[in-house]
Formats: sequence, structure tokens, C-alpha cells
Amino acid sequence: MIDSKFFYQQAIALAAVGEDIYQRGWVPATSGNFSARLNANSAIVTASGKHKGQLSPTDFIAVDLTGKPISDGKPSAETELHTRLYQRFPEIGAVLHCHSPVVTVISKALPQAQAITLADYELIKAFDGFDTHASSLDIPIFENTQDITALAAESDRYLTAQAHCPGYLIRGHGVYCWGKDLNSCMRNLEALDFLLHCELELLRLAR
Repeated sequence: MIDSKFFYQQAIALAAVGEDIYQRGWVPATSGNFSARLNANSAIVTASGKHKGQLSPTDFIAVDLTGKPISDGKPSAETELHTRLYQRFPEIGAVLHCHSPVVTVISKALPQAQAITLADYELIKAFDGFDTHASSLDIPIFENTQDITALAAESDRYLTAQAHCPGYLIRGHGVYCWGKDLNSCMRNLEALDFLLHCELELLRLAR
């Protein structure tokens, strides 16, 4: 059973985040997709093909945790990447996917890398479970594919053993990031983009 009032509240909150992320240049054209948990068995996700800087409450679809729509409309083609995360981690409350230039470029600049290691950064403490800069965190990079079911399964296998990971990259595509609620998710996304920007600058300086 969907709580229509909560659905509306989550839609309004995601639309506001979408406008923020669009202004940052992280979701050009109709790229990206956002979601938030509704309850233990369902989530709200952006409809397919919508401009993420101009979202309204009617631009969201309720889906079950297999990605099947349970309200009218067509959800994002990448919905299963969201719902697999909600299945894996009951504590997750929101998932954001964007195509910022930094995450897109760095994943292509390291064509053989399967992960980027973030280490000895003060901002690593922005992520839950990290309380010192003297820490390291691997952000995996998965190959881009149109087979979303296969990609969802691949990312799920990785996260089975890396439950502390706050996000992953898809090569030449973008980043998926999550958190216990929408504010935490946005904090993680902002921190991850900054840290990957630092890594990209280090790559440039080393050349």
C-alpha cells in the first residue's frame, strides 16, 4: 500500500535535489535518475526521459523492489540499479545517479582500473563509518552496458563484500551514490565528486 502523502513529499524533495544537481552541471539533457524509499517493499523513482532540473511530482513512479511499476507511468530504464540497492541494504533511503564531468572523465582516464582508491583525504570522514583521514576507500568502476539486469547483479555481488562503499562508477557513464536519507545521499554524492575531482587533478599533474 502506497502512502500518497509520503509519495508526494518524497517527490517534492527529489525534484528539489534534481534542480540543485542540474545547476551543478551533473545531469545534462535528460541524463541521470533519482529515487527514494517509500517503505520496506517499494520506492519512488524518476520517470523515463524527464529533464532532471524541471521535475514535478507527476514525474515520479512507484515501483516494487524488483523494479516493476506499481503506479502509472514508465520508470527510468535503470530502475533496477536502484531497487537492487534497496534490496541489499534495508537502511538505504535514497539513491542518486548523475553524469558529472569529473566522474565521467576519470572513469575513462583509467581504462584498466576496476576501482579508484581514495586515501588520506580529510573529506573521507564525510562517509559513514570513517572517522579519520588515515583511511582508504575503494570506489569500484563497472563497465558500461545496456544490460541493466547484469549490471545490477554485478554491482550487488561487489557490495555483498563491501557494505561500507557509498557509491560506484560506470565507465564513461556516471556515478551511483546512496545514503540513509536524501540529505545523507546528497552529502555523499558531493563528497565523492570532490574527491574524484582531486584524483583527476593528481592524474593530470603526474603526466
